[in-house]
Amino acid sequence: MWTVPADQPADEEVAAAAATTSTTAAPTTTTQPPTTPVPTTAPPAPDPWPPAGNPDGAAAVPAEAQAVDTSRPDHVIGDGTPASCTSAAVVATIAQGGIITFDCGRDPITITLEETARIRNDTGPEIVIDGGGKVTLSGAGERRILYMNTCDEAQVILPSESCWGDDLPHLTVQGLTFVDGNSTGDTFEVGNGGGGAIFALGGRLKVVGSRFFRNRCDPTGPDLGGAAIRVVAEPEGMPAYVVDSTFGGSDELGGSCTNGGAISGLHASLAVYNSVISHNSAIGTGANPARPGTEGGGSGGAIYTDGNNFTVQVAGTVIEDNHANEGGGAIFFVSNDRTGTLRIESSTFQGNPSDGFETAGFPGIFFLGAHDPEVVASSLA
Repeated sequence: MWTVPADQPADEEVAAAAATTSTTAAPTTTTQPPTTPVPTTAPPAPDPWPPAGNPDGAAAVPAEAQAVDTSRPDHVIGDGTPASCTSAAVVATIAQGGIITFDCGRDPITITLEETARIRNDTGPEIVIDGGGKVTLSGAGERRILYMNTCDEAQVILPSESCWGDDLPHLTVQGLTFVDGNSTGDTFEVGNGGGGAIFALGGRLKVVGSRFFRNRCDPTGPDLGGAAIRVVAEPEGMPAYVVDSTFGGSDELGGSCTNGGAISGLHASLAVYNSVISHNSAIGTGANPARPGTEGGGSGGAIYTDGNNFTVQVAGTVIEDNHANEGGGAIFFVSNDRTGTLRIESSTFQGNPSDGFETAGFPGIFFLGAHDPEVVASSLA
């Protein structure tokens, strides 16, 4: 029998030797480079409209004309979802008055109103509607968007010597966009013509950081106006304020009305600060009083004002590319009692043709008042 030679180890010894001489390899660790977390949600949707206000406007704004603190609202429209921000919710909440804000989600939203939102005069004295820069209210081209009238019994007439020019309520709209408002045909009593987006008779109106696009009112008529805003009988000496706001901004977004393609005032002072008013039109024909054979209107491509005891101030504002078929492609101003004054400060007026008439030396302006318009550090062309 064959045997292992004495000088050669047996199999068991070979295995043992192998076990004692083998080396165990150390485990290896691979370090992965850091990774950027993948967003779980898309970024907020962009705002589709031109910005509010004149970015170069630096006119000082009075304290009473500035935005209102709405951090502690009385009412909130919406529960954080777009579906909760309905026409019915807007109309019902605005009727309650107080400080009102919106919670419709993180993206900009358009709420199409199925009826006009109306201010009740007994829900003040301060009523604030704050869209936070994300809310658009639409009239769908069929209706006025917002209405305040201190002489309307349906909205409660407050005890006073006269509802005409009553001081209350004080209405502030801020951070809102108004589109496709239309008050055509809504002329059922004196002063109620115009204001496709906002109509305000009596009380106090303040508009801050808001935008107005494609609003309309009646295309004919000598003495109504304001495609976007119509202000009637503000308390004497107390102007309606328009601050950091935009009306129009491009050809397709401008407003149109028989008079006042953007704003109209009747027996009401106006103060406009750091705003843009462009591409609006006064489309009536025949002026005021209407020439024979015409229906009248066509003045104030941007702003139309008349009446007694009122003033207009424009500061830090661009008024351009507006048009009037008759007088005042930029501003039509007639003080019936010749006491009214117009002051233009740190502003630019350009390209506002008046097809019919304007005041010599003041391009785009027709003015009848106490004295010539006061123009300070401004350009009129």
